[in-house]
Amino acid sequence: MIRRRFVMAALGAALACMTLMLAGCSGSGSYQPELKSAEVAPPVIGEEGTLRVGVNTENPPLAGMGSGKIIGIDVDIASAIADQLGLKISIVDVGSDPAAAIADGKVDVVMGIDAANADSSYWVSPSYLPTGIAVFALNADAGIPTADSDATFAAQVSSKSAWAVSNEFGESALTPTDTLKDAFVALRDGTVKYVAADAIIGLYAAHGLDGGLDVSIVSMLMKPSGYCMAVATDNADLQKAAGDVLASLAGNGTIDVIERKWLGTSVALDSLPVIGDSSSSEGGDDGDSSGDSSDGDGATADEDASDGTGDEGDTSSGDGTEDTGDDGTSGADGEGDGTSGDEGDGTE
Repeated sequence: MIRRRFVMAALGAALACMTLMLAGCSGSGSYQPELKSAEVAPPVIGEEGTLRVGVNTENPPLAGMGSGKIIGIDVDIASAIADQLGLKISIVDVGSDPAAAIADGKVDVVMGIDAANADSSYWVSPSYLPTGIAVFALNADAGIPTADSDATFAAQVSSKSAWAVSNEFGESALTPTDTLKDAFVALRDGTVKYVAADAIIGLYAAHGLDGGLDVSIVSMLMKPSGYCMAVATDNADLQKAAGDVLASLAGNGTIDVIERKWLGTSVALDSLPVIGDSSSSEGGDDGDSSGDSSDGDGATADEDASDGTGDEGDTSSGDGTEDTGDDGTSGADGEGDGTSGDEGDGTE
């Protein structure tokens, strides 16, 4: 009995010690992680302690609305950049005019700038995410379609992808669909052998179908481009600070993790064969959430990304729209703490 009392007393003392340790060994208060010192300050950024980041909320899964917040791949990446710079983050919807937002001083940086259509009025970083019209199949062994192979494609009607298919393979090869979701349903059901869509938007849409759809990109219908970050041309200090962090996030695998969260996989396009040359744009660009965002080459898009929602919700509208994962990433036109949130797992 005495031995049991001794053991219980020792256990109680150990628990009390652990409690004190978790409280910072001060006997009061709660544990707080060490805050990073801000690496940049005005006039390098416009607001003390906060990185103001511009995105286009009409371009899921890069950025879109979910549960009243601005969320998406770009928001996660921007949040990681802000965190590394020791800053809070404020996400601002700049629509399709990043140049004006930068020139007017409304934002410090803008994410999601297509390198193929970058404005010379601002500086752009190396690309952190690839883009381009991709050819999707149910498996990697489907083969590369050729003009004499009777290949069949589904693509969203009036999109740049639909135009590229018609231009390269003829009208008879194309099955136009009202939404990108419908295109992947046709692929899943065996109605067509391929789907043509923007690489990022297509993965997002396929991943968001009920139960998810595993697809492979077998080739490209245009030379890949990439999404970049923009900064004012005369702000060399922020170009270096934010650009170095962005490069670090790409190099240490953080961006790969974010891609997998939203798309189910990371994306690499440079090694894929390119069929023809569909670099000139006709029709809308792929992948917008409601039918008119910018995609791969920055033209307006008619190709919706499906209604795939993230694990915790959806971005914009119902069927055929490109939904982002819900809830998560800091920001939403307000201020977060510089860290990314729980946006779902990137289902489309």
